[in-house]
Amino acid sequence: MPRKFVNHKGRHRKFTNPEELEQDRKKEEEKRRLRAQRGVDEVTSSEEEDDAAGDKGSGSESEESSSEEEGKAKGVSNLIEIENPNRVQKKTKKVTNTTKTEDLADKPQLSRREREEIEKQRARAHYQKLHAEGKTEEARSDLARLAIIKQQREDAQRRREEEKKVKEDAVKQKTAQTQKALGKK
Repeated sequence: MPRKFVNHKGRHRKFTNPEELEQDRKKEEEKRRLRAQRGVDEVTSSEEEDDAAGDKGSGSESEESSSEEEGKAKGVSNLIEIENPNRVQKKTKKVTNTTKTEDLADKPQLSRREREEIEKQRARAHYQKLHAEGKTEEARSDLARLAIIKQQREDAQRRREEEKKVKEDAVKQKTAQTQKALGKK
């Protein structure tokens, strides 16, 4: 008997009740209203954790206990002051307090690769400047090589001029001999 294809996608679907959604929405509105009454603009991370635990819990019981305990510090956090370097604290800035100097101080830092690239460019420019002035080993060896080549070229030029004079003299002597042989002089 042939087997039928079974689609596994819809097997374990669970839909949230509209009543539960409405209850959650009402809880959130109540929390916002309480915060607005107290004048608290920002939620700290411990309160967020309490809220998350309250949402997962039984509901009204955890909400009542969390609303009562929000003013109190939990555990030993009020006894021992610990500075966690990994904890990021949100800092709110008012628009009236910000100044241009803070904006300049907050400009983005360069990454390690960008810093290294800028450093390489500076070093390359410095080396080129020293090379142009003849202060590097490579520049000194290049200048010495150029001096040797200039000397060789000057010697070759002198040799060619001497050979040219010798040839002209030989041509003059030959023409003089031919003229003398012909008796024209």
